[in-house]
Amino acid sequence: MTAEQPRPISIRDDSIRLGQLLKLASLAEDGFHAKELIENGMVQVNGEIETRRGRQLKIDDVIALADESVIVTSE
Repeated sequence: MTAEQPRPISIRDDSIRLGQLLKLASLAEDGFHAKELIENGMVQVNGEIETRRGRQLKIDDVIALADESVIVTSE
């Protein structure tokens, strides 16, 4: 996948925390790995570096890590 075509990740509710989404999208192995990625400034939300693991993501938010990106969609 390229940054221009984010992979859709469906969620059940209206929002999801960034750390949870990284695990759901298989971008992080576990919560500790997600925390490290976020704290080290490796994760972008809608084009801006995000350092808060608890950041609430909404439908249509785009999350990028290295050369992968995902977009939050509803189920």
